[in-house]
Amino acid sequence: MIRILFASLFALVAMGASAFADTRDVYTVSNIEVDETAGSLIEARELAMASARVQGARVLIDRITLAEDRLQSGGLVVDAALADRLSAAVDVQEETAGAGRYKGTLAVVYNPRMVRAHLDGLSVPYVDTQAPKGLLVPLAGSAGLDAAWREALGTGRDETLSPFVTANSPGYSAYSDWLELSPEAGALGARRGILAELSGVDGAWQVTVSTVTAAGTERVGTTPYASSLEVAVDRMVALLDENWKEVSVIRSGERTPATASVRYTSLAEWNTLRGALARSPLISEFRIEAIARDGALVAFSYAGDPPRLQNDLLQRGVSLSENEMGWIVRSAVSPSGEP
Repeated sequence: MIRILFASLFALVAMGASAFADTRDVYTVSNIEVDETAGSLIEARELAMASARVQGARVLIDRITLAEDRLQSGGLVVDAALADRLSAAVDVQEETAGAGRYKGTLAVVYNPRMVRAHLDGLSVPYVDTQAPKGLLVPLAGSAGLDAAWREALGTGRDETLSPFVTANSPGYSAYSDWLELSPEAGALGARRGILAELSGVDGAWQVTVSTVTAAGTERVGTTPYASSLEVAVDRMVALLDENWKEVSVIRSGERTPATASVRYTSLAEWNTLRGALARSPLISEFRIEAIARDGALVAFSYAGDPPRLQNDLLQRGVSLSENEMGWIVRSAVSPSGEP
């Protein structure tokens, strides 16, 4: 038991570090292009940094809020003063400087506490918790197009609300289920599958997106037409992010207190289940009341109704059911808790 408790303590620290990494991914905006000219190189560089902060803040706010909420608030204006207040650091990805001109590609990291306070002050709902990482399966009508689509997708994305890693294994199809995807998903740390089926012709590409979990396959939607495969990727990511925000955004401050028994067969499974509960955007005030070798008692508050919470956890590979003793949390993936 002592060994299990020490291992659990280590896992708590590890989970905290992982959550920090997830938060940094959401609050980092990379690949911001700047090109400024001034009387001196120092002045040009300062103008470029200020421009990057403003551009990045607009991208970030759009990333974590819904268009309908931004519109209802009258529009979320970002000026240089606000962007400076919200930002934490500016990183240089590439730069060319000289003769009063600064040109480069920058990344800006924003302060979560300041951004949240700003949106809370305006009563604008937001979602800054990432969806479970997905194993993204590129699908296309031919081998040549499949290769081009895979190249455009790259290895994956982290700086998004819907992070994914691109599948390496061949042979998947639009009918692949979680049983088929789960071995590679587990190896790459993914908790769900994402089918991305490309269609169209050069200059007019569309992507039909579906998510795959232990509960089955659910169609997310189809992107607008894109002029290139690179734009098609961006629109696919936007579609996934919008879908995640719509199912995760919390518009009410009301929370329902709850307790649940967590059933597991290994420390790895416990870590997976606890992480899913702690990272759900619907759950707050998560705490462990008691822990044993094969089970734990947890308490938390949740927003929305039980079906919504069940659906959110199922996306993370977690089953939430109820019996005469109360709520039971188990792995929806496998007895070991691994995909």
